[in-house]
Amino acid sequence: MGAWESNVRKVTPYVPGEQPWQSNVIKLNTNENPYPPSPAVEKALREMTTGTMRKYPAVDAQPLVNEIAAFYHLKPEQVFVGVGSDDVLAMCFLTFFNSDRPILFPDITYSFYDVWAELFRIPYERIPLDEAFQICPQDYFRENGGVIFPNPNAPTGELLTPEKAEEIISRNQDVIVIVDEAYIDFGGKSVLDLIGKYENLLVVQTFSKSRAMAGMRIGYAMGNEKLIAYLNDVKYSFNSYTMNEAALALGTAAIRDRTYFEEITARIVKTREEAKRRLADLGFLVGDSKANFLFVTHRTHPAKAIFEALKEAGIYVRYWDKPRISNHLRITVGTDEEMEQLYAFLEKYLRN
Repeated sequence: MGAWESNVRKVTPYVPGEQPWQSNVIKLNTNENPYPPSPAVEKALREMTTGTMRKYPAVDAQPLVNEIAAFYHLKPEQVFVGVGSDDVLAMCFLTFFNSDRPILFPDITYSFYDVWAELFRIPYERIPLDEAFQICPQDYFRENGGVIFPNPNAPTGELLTPEKAEEIISRNQDVIVIVDEAYIDFGGKSVLDLIGKYENLLVVQTFSKSRAMAGMRIGYAMGNEKLIAYLNDVKYSFNSYTMNEAALALGTAAIRDRTYFEEITARIVKTREEAKRRLADLGFLVGDSKANFLFVTHRTHPAKAIFEALKEAGIYVRYWDKPRISNHLRITVGTDEEMEQLYAFLEKYLRN
């Protein structure tokens, strides 16, 4: 090791799901929406001109901020936007988790949390889910430097009711509590109504899942005006122009189309509920996911073997060789046609 390497910040990076670019695969491993964005997004894209690209985008992202605020009946000063919810969450970690006490999050959860904590030198503690992969609010009734949890959780898809989520928030009012609601539109009730009651609460959502815009990278946080102002101070100290002109225009078009948003989320929920039944019939134990994915384990066949067989057949799902979940698979809800191909393969494979 060269002497200079002693000053390098070393972290174990987040590992995203595989992104195969072949056209003949079924991709059910990264929780992308199987349907295209709103037709209003395509219309806005066609109307964009290259002339807009020579100028910097709006520093305050105001066109998009205004539309998000209107959709959720908030003031623009209560909304912060960033390059996907990953960017927003990273800014939240950097801004709000600066105590010597550990932040708390579940042991089975979005695996970027510990990466950010390591990157920013934030002490942290993983709080075990119970045997049913549920968050136990009382485990968070303790001294800490902040709390973050997804709802529904990932990769389990299990939902914490607003009442139980509020138990965590109400018992941690001296620190920032972040509820990561990337999947809330597929069957849960947001805790957004609580931001007026708890000044320490931030709710983070994304356009990647329910609005079918993972490739555009748009995320946002909602909270009281003071929290959002603190986030903007850090953002402007890091990179003033985080949102590009296309993201602002297309995101604005997407959130205005409430009808399409409700149609495709309902379609995915219907397919998800059918998938629970079909997979159970094939011998899987299926959690009660309220997200756009299912978390499953088979009664007799090892998850890793199923994962490898599916991949060989051009069907990608997600597998982690990690404690407690090494015999589970996460399967994104695809189109009905894609799911039928999944069932057909599994039926044949599991007979052998």
